[in-house]
Amino acid sequence: MSLFDKLKKAGSHSDLNKGLENTKRGFFDKLARAVAGKSRIDEDILDELEQVLISSDVGLDTTVKIIDRLAERVARDKYLNTDELAILLKDEISKILLENNTVDLDAFVTGSQKPYVILIVGVNGVGKTTSIGKLAYQFTSQGKKVMIAAGDTFRAAAEDQLKIWSERVGCTFFTKGMGTDPSAVAFEATQKAISDGVDVLLIDTAGRLHTKINLMNELGKIERSIQKSMSGAPHEVLQVLDATTGQNAIEQCRQFSDVTKVTGLILTKLDGSAKGGVVFGISDQFKIPIKYIGLGERIDQLQTFNRTDFINAFFSK
Repeated sequence: MSLFDKLKKAGSHSDLNKGLENTKRGFFDKLARAVAGKSRIDEDILDELEQVLISSDVGLDTTVKIIDRLAERVARDKYLNTDELAILLKDEISKILLENNTVDLDAFVTGSQKPYVILIVGVNGVGKTTSIGKLAYQFTSQGKKVMIAAGDTFRAAAEDQLKIWSERVGCTFFTKGMGTDPSAVAFEATQKAISDGVDVLLIDTAGRLHTKINLMNELGKIERSIQKSMSGAPHEVLQVLDATTGQNAIEQCRQFSDVTKVTGLILTKLDGSAKGGVVFGISDQFKIPIKYIGLGERIDQLQTFNRTDFINAFFSK
């Protein structure tokens, strides 16, 4: 690893530790109160821990899974002390992330397909436009030729913001103007990317409310248009979720997964959230890998999600 890479990774770890401060503070304050005055892990401690996990937005189903596993370990060793609770919890959460395809990543690896087509979905306000810009920055920094396609043809601000991002990172911008059929944008952008020798094509979509069935179904139409333009595409469907919304993010993930095959998640605004526990619940419930987390406003603060780094940062003192 070069000196530059070492410095970059050190900076990433610093951002991660700082970004998780709010979540860690709330979680470990609750955990400390749960074990106060207790020396052994018993049923009462596990009941308290269950409430801590639920209130940290881990989600009921995932919380029950964690508690059941901890109960089995406590039953095998009735003399586990409360000092070991965080260690046991860290181990079980790490296993859950691994079981659900979220692994250690240092960089997002595109396949051999060219262009590698990435469809970006998510509701309004989750940070979708900013995430697209930051993804474009990451790929151009790797020396890839990148194109951003403005598939949200209903909101003028979305197109304007993406154009600014494309100029900022130095990549190609594709638009057919406001009011155009988003499926036509997706089809023609893919064709243009093929003819221009683009390495990565990022296609934006409108920030659909997950409760509006007709708009959600349009995602399927967009995906089919991309497939007609290039067999096997899109190669990734990344859903952007806002960490500050907690359990609502889980519901959004469920609704989008019903209409398109989401292949990866981008969890934004983690630095401003005390609800970072939602990372564990989302990974567990949907078996969808977490690919990126947003830890700040800087252009380089969209990090690839590294399971080991995240767990270590979460449980560090």
